[in-house]
Amino acid sequence: VLLVESGGGLVQAGGSLRLSCVASGITFSIAPMAWYRQAPGKQRDWVASITSTGSTRYAESVKGRSTISRDNAKNMVYLQMDSLKPEDTAVYYCNSWSNWGQGTQVTVSS
Repeated sequence: VLLVESGGGLVQAGGSLRLSCVASGITFSIAPMAWYRQAPGKQRDWVASITSTGSTRYAESVKGRSTISRDNAKNMVYLQMDSLKPEDTAVYYCNSWSNWGQGTQVTVSS
């Protein structure tokens, strides 16, 4: 199983980023997908999830500012993040079952 994230970067507060994750080695159409994040010195926290049927859930910290989506034809999952805040700064990880990507850094400057 391979999960590869992309789309991170440096953005000013109030800006937007779209993270992407491409999956291989799994039957993507039935796989639950999720995003987590880990800030320096902190534990890894759940951010958002999407089921195989497209149902979504969000952490309170990003609810209303983020949208998780998936494209089963491309084995891709996305995280659109808007109105970014400095506290969103973290490494963002793609997850499916017990599998993790390598992460992509998001840095939000104030």
